[in-house]
Amino acid sequence: MRFTSLVWKNLVRRPLRSALTTLALATAIAAVVALTGIAQGFSQSFAGIYAAHSIDIVVSREGSADRLSSSVDEGFASKIEGLPGVLRTAAVLLETLSLEEDGIFGIPTMGIAANSWLRADYELELDQFDTAPYRNDDTKRRNINGLPTNAETVLENSSVQAERSVWLGIHLADRLNVRTGGAIVLFDERYQVTGVFRSPSTWENGAMILPLSQLQSLTDRKGQATYVNVDLVSASTENAKQAIAAIAALDAKLLPLATKDFVETDTRMQLAAAMAWMTSMIALILGSIGTLNTMLTSVMERTREIGILRAIGWPRRRVVYMILLESCGLAMFAAVFGTLLALMLTWAL
Repeated sequence: MRFTSLVWKNLVRRPLRSALTTLALATAIAAVVALTGIAQGFSQSFAGIYAAHSIDIVVSREGSADRLSSSVDEGFASKIEGLPGVLRTAAVLLETLSLEEDGIFGIPTMGIAANSWLRADYELELDQFDTAPYRNDDTKRRNINGLPTNAETVLENSSVQAERSVWLGIHLADRLNVRTGGAIVLFDERYQVTGVFRSPSTWENGAMILPLSQLQSLTDRKGQATYVNVDLVSASTENAKQAIAAIAALDAKLLPLATKDFVETDTRMQLAAAMAWMTSMIALILGSIGTLNTMLTSVMERTREIGILRAIGWPRRRVVYMILLESCGLAMFAAVFGTLLALMLTWAL
């Protein structure tokens, strides 16, 4: 019998113990892969919000412990837009609201001006009768009355803007079973759904968008924004550095950061990554201890067998090598199974 065949036989002759050990370690590995994957996906989804709009710089308030709840004067948007190298800007107010009557809580809500260029990046449905998707620059789309309209008419239609209006992400609209032309109740007030949008960002697909002034009024934050999105004429590193320096010189309270830096240094992103690694490391340590315990028990039960191997001339190193190979074999199976399990769980989630 070959050496590797002996190692394999040692593993399969106690199938229940080997299976339980593999399952314990596979669960730990699945936790590592799944949790870190979810944390990375969370960060990528967050970054995707800015990538979808080609945003180069995000301006928040200096010293804010949580940048997503910072507060800057929306008037800075026009001041920043006048700086050299800046193409356009948009003030955005971010809040978390709930639709209590529908049992949906913690909905990300963005306040964006009705005529903002940011809205042109969303893919909208036509209406409740014609659900073919269109983009804001598609001249064939229709308004809520079924009449052909262009982008400017949709965003500035006085009859629509006179009422309380809201755009819903496609995932949120599906949960509410509401489409364009319908309505939702927010703070005991009726809001007309004037658009159902689809975004490359999963986070935005579960969000809703209100006109900036409406969300400011709802949250009692008149004239305020969470941050200002900046689109540069050129996305070169040198132009970005110059624009960041110029924005910082406007006011000491402003914190301009390149989009990548804004996402990577955000407290939520860092906390999610830290928690994922800490939890998965604990699971991995417990799984490793379980494997070690199994192998120690196996060695104690095989004292006579090991004694015979030593008696027929096996050196101590070879015996240790056999035990280590058995452990590595279990770990290899656990790694494959745990990774597949993590991929399935993450996909299902």
